[in-house]
Amino acid sequence: MKAKKALKRLTRVETLLSNVVDQFAAIKPNVRELLDSAKASVARAMQTVDVKASAKVAKKPPVKAEKSKAGLTAEGRKKLSVAAKKRWAIAKRKGISAVTGRPLSKTA
Repeated sequence: MKAKKALKRLTRVETLLSNVVDQFAAIKPNVRELLDSAKASVARAMQTVDVKASAKVAKKPPVKAEKSKAGLTAEGRKKLSVAAKKRWAIAKRKGISAVTGRPLSKTA
């Protein structure tokens, strides 16, 4: 479990124990002692988790790769255009739409 999540849960437990201790204040003193020791244990656990979390070495953020601004060259764009025109011509001969792959509808 991550330290931050553990601290959240331990804080919630400590709050609940405080509420229960306040309710048992006048009723039974021996129960209050047990609850106080439980609350102290939770507080120690919170300190331990907090110390371990702060002792971890912070990771360096990943270095972003430089984006190359070069897109398609004019020559590459021309090759793609020629290839697309060839595919379209083949599809037209077969009577199939080059985009959808469905048969072309014949209009009257």
